[in-house]
Amino acid sequence: MLAPVVVEIMTFRLRPGASEAEFLAADGRVQTEFAYQQAGMVRRTTARGADGDWVVVDLWRSAPDADACLDGWHRDPAPRAFMALVDEATVRVQRFETLD
Repeated sequence: MLAPVVVEIMTFRLRPGASEAEFLAADGRVQTEFAYQQAGMVRRTTARGADGDWVVVDLWRSAPDADACLDGWHRDPAPRAFMALVDEATVRVQRFETLD
């Protein structure tokens, strides 16, 4: 049996006026300059739905690793630029733990 992995899912829509190209550039910065620098980050991926919804899926080695990331998320320039393009009223974050 593999060790459990924490799956964090964030769904959202872009803020009015934000372009997809601008968002994808900011998302790329989060991935390279922030996410993979965090202890316990296993994988991060972003996807767009046909209806304009977006999802970011983060896989973490543990809940404490995911929790520790939050402090930096609010202070680091890359996530702040990312969030400036997101309609915060549409953000929903859920956390799960794998069972396999």
